Amino acid sequence: MKATLGGGDLKETVKLPDGEDKKEWIAVNTVHFYNAASMIYGTVSEDCLECKASCKIMSAGAKYEYLWQDGVQYKKPTKMSAPEYIDKLLTWAGEQIADPALFPVEPGARFPHGFMKQVKVMYKRMFRVYAHIYHVHFDKIKSLGANAFHLLH
Repeated sequence: MKATLGGGDLKETVKLPDGEDKKEWIAVNTVHFYNAASMIYGTVSEDCLECKASCKIMSAGAKYEYLWQDGVQYKKPTKMSAPEYIDKLLTWAGEQIADPALFPVEPGARFPHGFMKQVKVMYKRMFRVYAHIYHVHFDKIKSLGANAFHLLH
């Protein structure tokens, strides 16, 4: 199956480079994805705060509503506005990334047993930011020009 991302083969783009540790490579790319999600949200955050109707719930259209649950403060899935959800998500993901028990920083340190499972949850939640922005704020991104537009393409 071939798909393109920036004109290249998607399968090759996401392939683990030869000689790289899989978990280390995933950790580095998780940090990059988090930074990109933070940056793209930063470009529309004011619009999202002002967008009362479309952002009063965290969604990507009528079929996709996202509820927040962190297992600590929000033990059950909780409905909230998009800005509130995204703020909680970015804070939570930033804390995960900053935790050396989950994302080791010492050379040669081993990743914990549950690393892959936790990273999958992080990606799933961060993808929701892109889904919301693409669905609700696409025109805003387009109006910012090619430098912002490429982040969603």
